[in-house]
Amino acid sequence: MVQEKILLQSGTLWNRIKEQTEYALKCGALLSIPTDFEFVEQHGIKFLVRILSNLIRKDQNQQQKKNTNPFLPYEPDLFVADISPTHVCLLNKFNVVDHHILIITRAFEEQEKLLTLEDFTAMWACLAEFDGLVFYNGGKIAGASQPHKHLQIVPLPLTQSELKIPIEPLLKSAELTIPELPFIHAFTQLDPNWSNSPLEAAVRTLELYQSLLSAVDLTVEEDHRQSGAYNLLATREWMLIVPRSHAEFAGIGVNSLGFAGALLVRNEQEMQVIKEQGPMTILQHIALPLV
Repeated sequence: MVQEKILLQSGTLWNRIKEQTEYALKCGALLSIPTDFEFVEQHGIKFLVRILSNLIRKDQNQQQKKNTNPFLPYEPDLFVADISPTHVCLLNKFNVVDHHILIITRAFEEQEKLLTLEDFTAMWACLAEFDGLVFYNGGKIAGASQPHKHLQIVPLPLTQSELKIPIEPLLKSAELTIPELPFIHAFTQLDPNWSNSPLEAAVRTLELYQSLLSAVDLTVEEDHRQSGAYNLLATREWMLIVPRSHAEFAGIGVNSLGFAGALLVRNEQEMQVIKEQGPMTILQHIALPLV
């Protein structure tokens, strides 16, 4: 493995994200979705629940492009940087969080295929540049809206509070699992210093990823496909995998960010469901039950 496999120039990504965000907003390529938010507490965790003010244009755009792949070709105005020979970085067109980026494969790969060494190389090349939460929605049931393989990164912290993510207090007692989570999952620590060597970090992370898959009984099927849907979250410090059983609860879709403690609702009615049921209870319903 040689250093040339990372094309991204060190120390440039964050500035490129900010510059391209400004440009894409001005030219209309970036369609940020305004939100309000509330904190909904359950089991001592203050879940961040955003209310999407306007999804009409996103819904219309997705309907128009229902049978197309927005990543082949991708919109040039959303392009941020070449990461590697296999991956590029784009802005998320319909971002709710500022500076939300996508790491996509140049050639088409299915979102339901397992992550590879190349995927983790691209992930660590980006994490070496700024502190972020990486997430991967492994399949439609896990919240994936596009079939073309892509990881996503949002900058940390997610809120103005002292916590990087809402579930951070639970991580203090985490080892192979997070004791307070009432559903099947697997957890592992990562070394923040790995960001100094993304290529080596990718090798180590791939091994740990495969161990986590095994721990939750997700196996490799034909053509490197996963045996079930799952969500993956990772930072420089840890990685978490949660197998999924359902895509939504009471019409509320949940992707990987839900397991970080951040949920999205479309209206006040859905917000009321979150408050009545409790965010953790909803996560328990869409994951797999503990035996």
